[in-house]
Amino acid sequence: MKAVVQERYGSVDALEFRDVERPEPGPGEVLVRVRAASVNAYDWHFLHGDPVVARAMMGWRGPRARIRGRDFAGAVEAVGSGVDGLAPGDEVYGEADGAFAEYVCAPGDSVGPKPSNLTFEQAAAIPLAGNTALIGVRDVAGVQPGQTLLINGASGGVGTFAVQLGKVYGAEVTAVCSARNADRARSLGADHVLDYAREDFTRGGRRYDVVLDLVGNHSLTAFRRALTPSGTLVLSGGGIYEGGSVLGPMGLFIKRRLTAPFVRQRLLELPARQSRKNLAALRELTESGRISPVVERTYPLSEAAEAIRYVEVEHARAKVVITV
Repeated sequence: MKAVVQERYGSVDALEFRDVERPEPGPGEVLVRVRAASVNAYDWHFLHGDPVVARAMMGWRGPRARIRGRDFAGAVEAVGSGVDGLAPGDEVYGEADGAFAEYVCAPGDSVGPKPSNLTFEQAAAIPLAGNTALIGVRDVAGVQPGQTLLINGASGGVGTFAVQLGKVYGAEVTAVCSARNADRARSLGADHVLDYAREDFTRGGRRYDVVLDLVGNHSLTAFRRALTPSGTLVLSGGGIYEGGSVLGPMGLFIKRRLTAPFVRQRLLELPARQSRKNLAALRELTESGRISPVVERTYPLSEAAEAIRYVEVEHARAKVVITV
């Protein structure tokens, strides 16, 4: 099968589009014939081995997971033992390393039925970004009707879902993004839009019940300044953090852990976890029309390296999708 392979850390030049052996599902796994996959910040962090401290998990000399890509949509080809509720031919979407390929093996509990009202390209835009936003807004922050929610980085993949989910759970949503993305943020339901190039929300004087940070471009002190006295800050590890290529978000996370026990404000981190239950919740929200993926552009599998370059350098608006 064809796949996008990475043997070493580096630029997009480290990626090769070549033939590799098709995987076979083991116990608890599902083999999916990929029809579409999407690009995430996760991919270029893995491409560069960034931050360096994360290489203890990624692989020191090169990535242990050699095929790039994380989320996908396609059809079940084969099912390993111990997997219930999925059968060959089922249209599915989910999350697993190795999605930039014609086939991917995924844990059965990270794959679920595809939303029936979406194309494969649209469905592939949901799993990682939609799940991250759902966990951040619903589970970690516990957003309630009437609360004020600010989303820093509202025009990215996670941010576009977070804006919509904020409205689903009844919040008054403020989106922080660039001026070129203001209209899109409003179309997704944002009540207020701040242009980060012209206004620093941490110094604007307004305080929010919840701040969901997807960028990491402020200090912990600055973020806390934007919160109400008992407000909630949720930090994500997916942005460009003050720690740079060595520490990444860890510096900010360490400060959070040292500060959190001594303040009234809730200072929390956004965990990364996949579940079929969350995919089912996202499918229900999508089929009911309450949320919708936003796809900016598509690339064929053979041009996945260019797609990753575009997301990293050009700061894609919403999701970039790979068609297979």
